[in-house]
Amino acid sequence: MPLIVVGGLVFGFGLGLSHMARPEVVLDFLQFEDFGLLFVLGVGSVVAGTAFAVGVHVLDRAPLTGRPYARRLKSFDRNVLTGGVIFGVGWGISGICPGAAYASVGVGNYPILLAIAGMFLGAYAQGLWRARTDDAAAATPTSD
Repeated sequence: MPLIVVGGLVFGFGLGLSHMARPEVVLDFLQFEDFGLLFVLGVGSVVAGTAFAVGVHVLDRAPLTGRPYARRLKSFDRNVLTGGVIFGVGWGISGICPGAAYASVGVGNYPILLAIAGMFLGAYAQGLWRARTDDAAAATPTSD
């Protein structure tokens, strides 16, 4: 648990320091005017990729949960594609992604709380939709 807090502190401090918690910086990236976000994403990807590659070979368990390390393969299906498009549209409209939204509050951007509320409402709506479609699929009789 303390490692998670430390990781969150490092993440939030880094987002604030690099100005990636400011929606206008993210929007400049999306309009191909500022490529600082590409550098931040690249460094994060290298660190995470290295940690997971080493972790799988060196550790036999996840350090926080104690569960065995295993790759979870997810198929590239319609839901992944549709969800990615919807996420991208929301990111482009708001200029902020979920992690940076919380860091943005930390640097004094309180209007971003509206975007955070929207993220929660969107996630809740998706949960209701998923539950409804799962219930409908379970109620549909199969012909064997």
